[in-house]
Amino acid sequence: MKTEFFVEFNGNKASTDDIAKKAKEIWKEAGNKVKDLKKIELYYQPDAGKCYYVFNGESKDSVNGCFEV
Repeated sequence: MKTEFFVEFNGNKASTDDIAKKAKEIWKEAGNKVKDLKKIELYYQPDAGKCYYVFNGESKDSVNGCFEV
């Protein structure tokens, strides 16, 4: 069984798959290898239309970032 989760707010829609895909792209663009990515924590704020992420349990301050969804 496949489950999809979407957040809709103020006319915007984001899926967890889309947000995770974008986070992986950001990880790779920073010069990292996908095989080294073990865990992604995503914090979506629909009212701001932004997602904050933490890679491999690292402090948010050291890998701080957000992107438009």
